[in-house]
Amino acid sequence: MMNNSSAIQFSLIKENSWLSNLLKDARHFQIIYLSTFLTYGILALNWEISALQLTAVIGSSLVTQFLWLKLHKKNMSGLKSALITALGLCLILKSSSLLTLVVAAVVAISSKFILRIKDKHLFNPANFGIIFSIAVLGDAWISPGQWGSSAIFLFCLTVLGGIVLMKIGRLETSLVFIGTLFLLEYSRTVLYQGWEMDVLYHKFSSGTLLLFTFFMITDPMTIPNSRKARVFWSIILATATFILGNYVQIYTAPIWVLFFMTPITVFFDKILPAGKFEWLAK
Repeated sequence: MMNNSSAIQFSLIKENSWLSNLLKDARHFQIIYLSTFLTYGILALNWEISALQLTAVIGSSLVTQFLWLKLHKKNMSGLKSALITALGLCLILKSSSLLTLVVAAVVAISSKFILRIKDKHLFNPANFGIIFSIAVLGDAWISPGQWGSSAIFLFCLTVLGGIVLMKIGRLETSLVFIGTLFLLEYSRTVLYQGWEMDVLYHKFSSGTLLLFTFFMITDPMTIPNSRKARVFWSIILATATFILGNYVQIYTAPIWVLFFMTPITVFFDKILPAGKFEWLAK
């Protein structure tokens, strides 16, 4: 029989193993991060999203991923990625149609398995589902103002997003993007137009922009593998976002630019090759 000392040691080893597995996979941090802000949006900001809509998006994402994994005989740990995509859709995409939300989730997840090049999916799945819903289905939209302007909330969104990215190793992508965009906006808004800094700060106090910066553009499976390439890629993304936002008046410019940046990612992976990201180091 196991004595008390052995039982305690066994319990500690088991606990450490569970904790080690939790910390090892960065997707766990992403799931906690996105779930926290989705809960905040529903409870504190009174977002109009029903339990049925949440269940439909998350459920259809998981079922679609499960079927694709079974078809390709892959590890079921990929279900975590589907949950991340589903949470991203719940946070950004809006529609009064349950069918549209389900189709968005199915298309987003399926795009990872259909649109691939060199064992890497082309599009950020959440971004693909959002663009497909808006451009093809026509009854979906993005609501940039849904986050409000609470300084504490935006601070938490930024800091926690930075911690998750440090775990993934893609923090430079967000910092270069938001830094370049800030410099461009500062040059135009403050130096050229002569507006007060408050106007500039207001532009950057968007929860959607911060979520885009610290979640969507840093998907390690759909951005360039090389760090140097990611820096150039982020500058191009920020510059295109600035031009579309200011001169074409597209207020959801980052979402659209990211979608059309896909060929550039393939180009950078070719001229600046580097190892493909793995969620769990082998």
